[in-house]
Amino acid sequence: MIIGLPKEIKNNENRVAMTPAGVYELVKNNHTVYVQTNAGFNSGFKDEDYTEAGATILPTIAEVYAISDMIVKVKEPIEQEYQLAKAGQIIFTYFHFASSEKLTEAMIKSNAVCIAYETVEGKDGSLPLLTPMSEVAGRMAVQQGAKYLEKPIKGKGILLGGVPGVKPGQVLILGAGVVGVQAAKMASGLGAHVTILDVNMDRLRYVNDILPSNVITEFSSEYNIKKHIKTHDLIIGGILIKGAKAPKLITKEMLKEMEPGTVLVDVAVDQGGCMETTKPTTHEHPTYIIDDVVHYCVANMPGAVPYTSTVALTNVTLPYVLQLANKGWEKACEDNEGLQKGLNIVFGEIVYKEITEAFEV
Repeated sequence: MIIGLPKEIKNNENRVAMTPAGVYELVKNNHTVYVQTNAGFNSGFKDEDYTEAGATILPTIAEVYAISDMIVKVKEPIEQEYQLAKAGQIIFTYFHFASSEKLTEAMIKSNAVCIAYETVEGKDGSLPLLTPMSEVAGRMAVQQGAKYLEKPIKGKGILLGGVPGVKPGQVLILGAGVVGVQAAKMASGLGAHVTILDVNMDRLRYVNDILPSNVITEFSSEYNIKKHIKTHDLIIGGILIKGAKAPKLITKEMLKEMEPGTVLVDVAVDQGGCMETTKPTTHEHPTYIIDDVVHYCVANMPGAVPYTSTVALTNVTLPYVLQLANKGWEKACEDNEGLQKGLNIVFGEIVYKEITEAFEV
């Protein structure tokens, strides 16, 4: 199979879909790999690294799309790419269709085979291709939140870990999934007081077992959320419903209950956000302020740490890319039920229920 790795063109998206080590494995399996020039540069990989691994470098994104049977990406195609996708071409990437009707319509029109990283499932129902980026985003949420709590950038002026004689900051985390647990690890490690909410008692028991005593768990309810937002300094949204829009757990009215300078980090922004006032931002312009509350809603947070993210992503996507390349998408999905769940749009037809529900089609 001919596999193409285009350079990501989303704002400040520095990741690349595959490391040279991943390309080497594909070439070893007798596949042809084309990489757009400088696709890996911002992740620390030079064109020479890819050619040494057996790839061929092409100068433009259009050439990569035109020659490839399968496109492997990091982020969803943006508007400049819509016309490049071909009928029957496999596009394997993070799509998050439920948050973008425009993207959904474009991929329907393309007649491509769209396989979404975020809905591929493991045998245990886990999301193996989403997990590493959720780990990165969860940890980054605390780093970024701590930074934006600083007064020069309109935060409360609080050091999350405090110092002797001064109480630490308070962090509220919505969701005890991968994002929530990683955020709690980072925040508690800094010395912050952490409250994590979820409706899944098994997850809350797990958090209690593995995290230190400065992390407390509570059942998630509107009452408890309203109670905690009045006192917490950093609020992190880590809610995920597979392939669907995130529920709005914090409304615009709730902002009035927060102290000025409170920081909201909505990691669920890719799925529409779990806060009513969420709108996607970029690394170039990461924040905005509503009712004196700082919002950080960057839709590709792991793109700021591209070396770590690219290696972590390749570690989990490569086995699936090999299956698709070795067998073709139909046989690969027939043999692997978890990969089959990654099918979102096939030859112009939506085949993933949550997408049709998101747009009521």
